Amino acid sequence: MSPDPAYTVWSYVVYLALSIGLTIWVAWTLKRTGRIFLVDAFSGNEKLADSVNHLLVVGFYLINVGFVALALRYGVKPASLHEAFEFCSTKVGMVLLILGGMHFVNIYVFSRLRNRGVSSTNWTPVETGSAAPNDSTRLSLDENLLRTDR
Repeated sequence: MSPDPAYTVWSYVVYLALSIGLTIWVAWTLKRTGRIFLVDAFSGNEKLADSVNHLLVVGFYLINVGFVALALRYGVKPASLHEAFEFCSTKVGMVLLILGGMHFVNIYVFSRLRNRGVSSTNWTPVETGSAAPNDSTRLSLDENLLRTDR
């Protein structure tokens, strides 16, 4: 069966609406809930965290909307309503996989950044002459872990 132009056009409209809508929703959700993580990753520097958060959202939009636009061309064009649903489902599924993959890459990168920042904080050295840390040195290390004036 040859593709039906009506099904093709409506499939494109549904695909674009769902994909761009999901991209916007995911970006705003990540921006809103990821701020706390970024502030922590940047040692409390809220201005830097907000700036990076905004740049991440812009990059997120560019990559995802670009992928949505490029992927529009690929796939077997639908010739029936059944094929139109499968067409949209496949394309939206690809967009969701890309969104999820980008999310995990971002989390990994910022976890590494945060861990590097935490490991570079000032620690109270433990006396090298003692065989094992006693309660006072453990308390000193725990206090440094809980410091908020970094």
